[in-house]
Amino acid sequence: QVQLAESGGGLVQAGGSLKLSCTVSGSRFGINSRGWFRQAPGKQRELVASIGAGGSTMYADSVQGRFTISGDNAKNTVYLQMNSLKPEDTAVYYCRIVRNTNVYWGQGTQVSVSS
Repeated sequence: QVQLAESGGGLVQAGGSLKLSCTVSGSRFGINSRGWFRQAPGKQRELVASIGAGGSTMYADSVQGRFTISGDNAKNTVYLQMNSLKPEDTAVYYCRIVRNTNVYWGQGTQVSVSS
């Protein structure tokens, strides 16, 4: 059983920063991808950033250069550092883990950016 606990969301002014955390319970054996997605009201959920088991990363064009995804294997935690936030970054952010062929989602954390 894998459970994800997210934290770090909140309200911030445009240009500010937030750091999201997602701690994964259970063994990290078999986890081959960790990522962050977001869903704004009335829009589809979209990939923000992901990190593979080997450390390779990928980012949505809209966040490239502003967001950084990283992982701490000792803490079984994946982070999303968000800088230079924009109002269009406002969304519920979800952590997603792919372990073997199973996909697990966190409960989501709200990020709101005021102009």
